Amino acid sequence: MRVIVFGATGMVGQGVLRECLRAADVVEVLVVTRAPTGVAHPKLREIRHEDFTDFEGVDFGAYDACFFCLGVSSVGMSETLYRRITYDYTLAAARRMAEQRPGMVFVFVSGAGTDTGGRQMWARVKGQTEDDVAALDLTAYAFRPGFIRPEHGARSKVRLYRAMYALLSPLSALLVRFAPGIATSTSQLGRAMLEVARHRPDRRVWTSRDIAAV
Repeated sequence: MRVIVFGATGMVGQGVLRECLRAADVVEVLVVTRAPTGVAHPKLREIRHEDFTDFEGVDFGAYDACFFCLGVSSVGMSETLYRRITYDYTLAAARRMAEQRPGMVFVFVSGAGTDTGGRQMWARVKGQTEDDVAALDLTAYAFRPGFIRPEHGARSKVRLYRAMYALLSPLSALLVRFAPGIATSTSQLGRAMLEVARHRPDRRVWTSRDIAAV
């Protein structure tokens, strides 16, 4: 299996990349990124790409699945900018893949509470992103985790978040173990994405509880 990872320098993407490289049935991982991951592995191939609204000329045709982990917090961000990163980037990649490899698996990391009719801006934008990816000629899945515990060296780019995760580490470990409906981990996310790519289940929206059950 050949897979693509977007957002591999972020906390979630780091965890997903690790699980992909560890999986025996994954023979190649393509990372599309602006900045190098700093990871060296025989399975890993990196493409440096600047304009995430345009993937003309990028060849995704040989890959079986895409794990789209690229995302930002909406805190302090205008809807225009948040939509550009969350919606425009995702749809640009997904449309290119639908053209080149119809039916390929596309997993979009959304979030608990996503709702196209919701009061919160981020929930509406992510809801529209889910819907419009699902309308393409792809086998699309939306992962809606709640709290995500970083594991095995995965870390947020945001200093404040890193401090928060360190402070909450003992509690979050308990939540992942005993409250899977509330919390999951970067490792669980990666393993669940791989299982989705392998088996293409009917369930298209995955909550933290679904992810933990894999």
